[in-house]
Parts: sequence; C-alpha cells; structure tokens
Amino acid sequence: MKMVPKRKEGQAMTEYLIIVVLVAMAALVIFGLFGDTIQKKLGGAVDELEGDSTGSESVRSSKSYLQDLGSSEDD
Repeated sequence: MKMVPKRKEGQAMTEYLIIVVLVAMAALVIFGLFGDTIQKKLGGAVDELEGDSTGSESVRSSKSYLQDLGSSEDD
C-alpha cells in the first residue's frame, strides 16, 4: 500500500489564524480592563506633543530681551 503525503499548508494557516484570534481577544480584554488609563495616558501624550503658544511666546520674549541687552551694551 502506498501512503499519500498529507498537505500541511492548510493546517499551518489554521494554526496562525488561531494565534491571531487569541492575540486579538487578549488585546480586547486588556483594553477593556485598562481602557480608561490608556485613554488618559494617550490624551496626556497628545497634549504634550500638541504644545501651546506660551512656549513660543517665551522664546520670542527671550530673544527680544537678549537683543535689548546687546543693544544697551553698544551704547
């Protein structure tokens, strides 16, 4: 009797699909448990990256102060 080799390609694809589903379910559980904390942390990071105009205003005032200081030394 001659044995026909089995194709394992479908089996490997099914295993990968099961792993992907398990990872997705774990991610949903984690986001469900820590959703509020994650949202607050991401919101804080966005606020920091967004910046505000007070930083640029203080840079401008520092530059003008240094220019005034330099011009007063020339007198």
